[in-house]
Amino acid sequence: MPLDLGPITGAQHAPDDAAMRTLALLLAAALAWPAAAQTLDKVRKSGTLTLGYIEGAAPFSYVDANGAPQGYSVDLCRAVADAIAEQLGRTLKTRWTKLTIQNRIDAVRRGQVDLECSTTTWTLARQKLVDFSLVTFVDGGSILSKVDAPMGRIADYGGKRIAVLQGTTTERALREALARALVNAEVVTVKARDEGLELLRQSQVDGFAADRTTLIGVVAKRGAGDVFKLLEEDFSIEQYALMLPRGDSDFRLAVNRGLARLYLSGDIRRIYDRSLGPLGPPSLLLSATYFIQSLSE
Repeated sequence: MPLDLGPITGAQHAPDDAAMRTLALLLAAALAWPAAAQTLDKVRKSGTLTLGYIEGAAPFSYVDANGAPQGYSVDLCRAVADAIAEQLGRTLKTRWTKLTIQNRIDAVRRGQVDLECSTTTWTLARQKLVDFSLVTFVDGGSILSKVDAPMGRIADYGGKRIAVLQGTTTERALREALARALVNAEVVTVKARDEGLELLRQSQVDGFAADRTTLIGVVAKRGAGDVFKLLEEDFSIEQYALMLPRGDSDFRLAVNRGLARLYLSGDIRRIYDRSLGPLGPPSLLLSATYFIQSLSE
């Protein structure tokens, strides 16, 4: 669309200040647009792929005794990094950056990490800000409670207190589920999973809501002690995917190519078994997710 600078009848007339500011903004936007699509070029030149992880999200992302990132999502990103290195025809270093639930989206938007490797749920609202890979895992929202607590369904939480991570899709889904069930419960937001579990252990809350697999992981990480149980039914479905910069189709294709090869070859089961095997085999829904996304070249 042409920019209307107003009537100019001779050389003595110049665009007014407002028009010039508008033109400057349009030029800046035009120059900035390709910048988001240069991740592969940046990686090729630097030889480094920067990966983000969240420390307290076992079994998807955590650190081992040596401080090295581990977990299902971390292993997926390592496999993707190998696939990108093969595509670029060069050896790549991986630099790991510790993130939090609160800053992970901004870290991808600002280019602090090229790829986020944890438990981020793919939503349309988030896709306005960042982009996503193929789905990497399918989980459901649940509530952890002490084993002797009388709550087995979400309807049993009337008058109870439920902790949940602040600013997550689980928080929104929990509030919506309580509203649908006409359950008047107090939602207590926390900033870390360990904080939510500790509140539950100390009976300061009656339940701790998060993704089912993550709840199992955080309890297993803490070792022996209290015994807990989960809801009989999940109150939401959570589709995990790797976060990457929005508008970078070449990089998204490279990431998806790496994941699709894992799904097609069956190597995804080796990665699954390493971190999630103790929880049992992949669910029918997750197995179908792998199968459907086994894309060919």
